[in-house]
Amino acid sequence: MQTINIHEAKTHLSRLVEQAAKGESFVIAKAGKPMVKVVAITPEDTAEPSRLGFMMDMPEPPADFDRMFEDEIAEMFGMNE
Repeated sequence: MQTINIHEAKTHLSRLVEQAAKGESFVIAKAGKPMVKVVAITPEDTAEPSRLGFMMDMPEPPADFDRMFEDEIAEMFGMNE
């Protein structure tokens, strides 16, 4: 695995990101000390997160959740005149 100085990584970031995306991971070091490892994101890393345990059995919110009761709210604030 390739180790790259932080200054060089800043200078060549675009190229290094492309390499990592193709599966060529590398380590960024500062003063010779390894700091971070850069690896490509795999499809399972980007999967939709599962619901928290206590929310597993809760139903999904309705599709019009952001518009629910808008007539009643507008009436309360006198906006439907």
